[in-house]
Amino acid sequence: MHNFFNKMAHKAIIAGASGLIGSSLLTMLLQHPEYDEVLVLTRRQLPIENKKLIQAIINFDELDQYADLIKGHALFCCLGTTQKQTPDKVKYRAIDHDHPVKLAQLAAQNGVEQYHLVSAIGANASSSNFYLKTKGDAEHDVKAAGVESLYIYQPSFLDGKRNNPRLGEKIAKVVLTLFNPLLLGGLKKYRSIKGDTVARAMLNQSLTNNKGVFTYTTDKIKQLA
Repeated sequence: MHNFFNKMAHKAIIAGASGLIGSSLLTMLLQHPEYDEVLVLTRRQLPIENKKLIQAIINFDELDQYADLIKGHALFCCLGTTQKQTPDKVKYRAIDHDHPVKLAQLAAQNGVEQYHLVSAIGANASSSNFYLKTKGDAEHDVKAAGVESLYIYQPSFLDGKRNNPRLGEKIAKVVLTLFNPLLLGGLKKYRSIKGDTVARAMLNQSLTNNKGVFTYTTDKIKQLA
């Protein structure tokens, strides 16, 4: 899995490194020997120091201004929000659709080999559900950007320690812990999954040399991790 890398420097780029998946992925990338530079695109400074780490404080609404930064082996997009955090649907769509799509376009423009997008189970551009439609539109438009290797991850409910846990998430975690064993066969993709499991799968896939578009639901993500 690791042998395709040559001795040149390999750089990873992360957008959304403060979230549940992104923070785990950042830790893994900083520890992994195949990557010797990790660029984080962030709105505010993260309280982390590492010789591999570069933090770029940016305005995601003006990504074209930072196009020269989007260069490297793999770009990991872990951007996302919630209706509670972002009740304005225009701003919500910007975070979950516009920014990931623009990053994919810049990645393709600059020859970034891989783009890894965190989406969601049930993402569908034809859905009447705003959340699922936004995710589906993002997947569709990221595919159109033309990155050589595109990996889309569609996890179900994300399990993990959050900075500001919501009551609904706490209840869902308890319910899914009880019902996960009952979700068998084709229903396995609806089981909850830990954020660091998704991160591990993303890292592992970045160490392959596959070309094309790949979409993974929760059951496959767990296998890849």
